[in-house]
Amino acid sequence: MSRYGPNEHDILIIGGGGAGLRAAIAAVETNPKLSVAVISKVYPMRSHTVSAEGGAAAVIKPNDNIDLHAYDTISGGDWLCDQDAVEAFVKEAPEEMLQLEHWGCPWSRQEDGKIAVRPFGGMKIERTWFAADKTGFHMLHTLFQTTLKYDTIHRYDEWFVTKLLVDDGRCQGAIALELATGKIEAISAKAVILCTGGCGRVFPFTTNANIKNGDGMALAYRAGVPLKDMEFVQYHPTGLPFTGILITEAARAEGGYLLNKDGYRYLQDYDLGKPEPKPVLRSMELGPRDRLSQAFVKEMEKGRTLVGPYGHYVHLDLRHLGKEVINTKLPFVRELCLKYENIDPVKEMIPVRPVVHYMMGGIHTDIHGATPLPGLYAAGEVACVSINGANRLGSNSLTECLVFGARAGKAAAQFASGQNDPSPAVALLVLDEERRIENQFFGNGKRNEHIALLRSEMHKAMEESAGIYRNEASLKKSADVIRNLQERLQNISLSDHSFTFNTELIAAIELSYMLDVAETIIQSALKRTESRGSHQRTDYQKRDDQKFLAHSLAYEVEHDPPRIEYQPVAITRWQPGERVYGR
Repeated sequence: MSRYGPNEHDILIIGGGGAGLRAAIAAVETNPKLSVAVISKVYPMRSHTVSAEGGAAAVIKPNDNIDLHAYDTISGGDWLCDQDAVEAFVKEAPEEMLQLEHWGCPWSRQEDGKIAVRPFGGMKIERTWFAADKTGFHMLHTLFQTTLKYDTIHRYDEWFVTKLLVDDGRCQGAIALELATGKIEAISAKAVILCTGGCGRVFPFTTNANIKNGDGMALAYRAGVPLKDMEFVQYHPTGLPFTGILITEAARAEGGYLLNKDGYRYLQDYDLGKPEPKPVLRSMELGPRDRLSQAFVKEMEKGRTLVGPYGHYVHLDLRHLGKEVINTKLPFVRELCLKYENIDPVKEMIPVRPVVHYMMGGIHTDIHGATPLPGLYAAGEVACVSINGANRLGSNSLTECLVFGARAGKAAAQFASGQNDPSPAVALLVLDEERRIENQFFGNGKRNEHIALLRSEMHKAMEESAGIYRNEASLKKSADVIRNLQERLQNISLSDHSFTFNTELIAAIELSYMLDVAETIIQSALKRTESRGSHQRTDYQKRDDQKFLAHSLAYEVEHDPPRIEYQPVAITRWQPGERVYGR
């Protein structure tokens, strides 16, 4: 007979993507007796990891080593990375990638059968493993299938978490809403791991799926855990103008290049390297993402971009690669272009523009994924450990999900193994949460605000103030807008009062999460009066190591903007220097 009651587990993992599934496997391997639950608002195979295309970085070739990977990561992050975390990351990355190989991930191969690697942005050496251009798809399949081997891993598919359960100074589970029925239940656990991904949907143009609304960040923030380095928002230089769908960096790694309206490879004007002779044609296109996105803005200011119904754009040209290369190494890129733009990249150029792609910031954790709240851990994009600093290098993120998902899973298992059962009192908090949701979203009174309008106003404010370039005036203006939207959210009107698959209610709660996260981004950006990596202030154009070689920590303050504090960056072996590319 099981010693666990309904909805009782040792570890609860919120999020069923790459980091969450890797954490689940690590937890049961650390202690096979533990009951591990994975709760996800979508079926795990629909998690956003599945959309990652280009690859995952890890040292594998004889001309490479972990120190070189570490240096690329640290300098690419504009020296804001915690170097102890980076050293652990690059050391464990190859082990994790080989483990995935043993579990069945179909990595692309060279003709001699060895693992193939491709170059990626900001990496001086080719170290990005890939599976054609569907790397995340194959990684997620592999992890999901591996979890099915373990009877002690349980799943709550299509459940939406609304609150973390905190009692006696530690996290003891979560309250979640089952989408199919609308019932709200407590799921108790001795340790909780947040693996819910990023929050790109606070911006209007993003590569992120509709599920990436900063859920986990807001849950931790509301439980008193600080959000770290939230001002650092990565724009990917090649998204489709209307949908924001990602055209992977692999397209440039294979030799594609960016052209302005005159057909000129404009990146050679921005200190990102000079054009290499054919057939390479890829040096400057693989500069860091922040630099490439900033170069786009400069081209736009010079009147050298094209203008379409969804704003300014440039061209990504793959035609010279030929049909065979595109079909073999970039089949998904071709599929996306044909489906969403009615363009065949074999014959035509692809319109692209910078779109929000990744959050360098997230929940403050240590090197093992532990947050300051005992019993609460985080891994993947939702967390800030911090290996990405002010600008993440392409292909480090998928590997980060593996390395720190595994670390968080092990640490949570060790913590849970030494804890008493969760307090029975936490289950009583369900009634409070039911009343809160009822009052906030279905209560009586004047209700004349609509989700779509508030979300649109938030998008406009974020794009205008916290985009590729920022300044004090625009940030302060948008800070007032976000405050106002939070107040107006209290008068939200829902037309659907049913319980079964009430997606309108979920959207309203997600909007509340996004507004919390948006406020931390703006306030963190406002307080950091320097330019570093993806955070570019037009009114403070220099990097200031004297004052801001430090992580920002945003703490929730009831009825007021977040309190911003700072924590020194961990420096082990590499002293801050100039970021230099293409020389």
